[in-house]
Amino acid sequence: MKPIPKAVNETKRLKALKSLRILDSKQEKEYDDLAKLASTICDTPIALVSLVDEKRQWFKARVGLDLCEVDREYSFCSVAIQKPNEILEIHDAREDERFKENPYTFGEKAIVFYAGVPLVDKDNNALGTLCVIGHEPRILTDSQKLSLKRLANQVVKLFELRAINEGLRKTQRELKENNNQLKNFAGVVSHDMKMPLANMIITFDILKSKYADKLDQTGLDYIHNLKQSAFKMSDYISNILLHYESDKITSESEANQVFDVHQLLEDIEEMLDTKDDYEINFPDTNKEIYANRIALEQILLNLIGNSIKYNDKDKIKVNICFSEDETHYHFIVTDNGIGIPKDQQKKVFELFSTVAEKDRNGHSGNGIGLSTVRKLIYNLGGTIQVKSEVNKGTSIHFTIEKHD
Repeated sequence: MKPIPKAVNETKRLKALKSLRILDSKQEKEYDDLAKLASTICDTPIALVSLVDEKRQWFKARVGLDLCEVDREYSFCSVAIQKPNEILEIHDAREDERFKENPYTFGEKAIVFYAGVPLVDKDNNALGTLCVIGHEPRILTDSQKLSLKRLANQVVKLFELRAINEGLRKTQRELKENNNQLKNFAGVVSHDMKMPLANMIITFDILKSKYADKLDQTGLDYIHNLKQSAFKMSDYISNILLHYESDKITSESEANQVFDVHQLLEDIEEMLDTKDDYEINFPDTNKEIYANRIALEQILLNLIGNSIKYNDKDKIKVNICFSEDETHYHFIVTDNGIGIPKDQQKKVFELFSTVAEKDRNGHSGNGIGLSTVRKLIYNLGGTIQVKSEVNKGTSIHFTIEKHD
């Protein structure tokens, strides 16, 4: 048997084939369906999606054949890829000089008839073939040849989609790795900064206590401003830590527990240290729910805290409503605060986006809290919506998914 010559662009062709990362991959229904269709249309017992590697012919899909691969020296497809733009049809391999000594042309299930359409990529590399095989001499009709070519085009499109998906998966892996590095960096830096800041705050108190009688009012004001800046920086760092740890908070299944809504809100109210001019109204009916208490506490703590901070009324009013349906818990936090301009309502949940310049106490926000709220809610399988009117107040409706 004469050796089968290699393709002219063999090195480039093999590189393109390996870049697909498809060799030795699992069976996929899309390729199997095309092979079955080719077998049906051409009325042959065997149909293959075949890829020609350096030393073997490997079958991505096969109908009527148990083999997964054969040596390339016996491959009919190796001949077919020599002419990428033509269909190779062998009516009777036993009479063809190229194949009559091929061991696969002998025996009960001998390859007698063969027709293969090269699978050519956009760079004109013939990677393999879509081929049909029979055990008796025959000739395909023009309609069958055309159909076989069209099916081969669909196989090539699957290759292209695979390459695109592989690129997307690679990008996704890189983004995930970069995001993890960013999280780790933010965590390390934030933790490392919290202790020096705490020491600074304590030092400011010591300076004021020890040297108050030696400083004039301007000096005392400087110490006060420095302390407030340190507090602001500490709050900023805490919010960054919470934002990057929100995925961890919502991914821990053991965080789900049974608790009642009123008790949760009472705990939040205590943390906020509400005053006489605050009116926080709980839902009319208390309800025991099963959910991620830690995450829900962070969400409500932020939303209720914002309702208090960004409020210019003499009497602050915050109403909290609760309801449920078959799949979700619903919460609505409504206040009588300063409101959010309509053109800013879509931006309030963006990281580092702020609407109001100052809160009730004259402090500026950092634009992290509401972004973290949205992230927590999405991770809990919920949604969040805002309705607001300037000088009248804001209503935020969010849901979290129920779990058994």
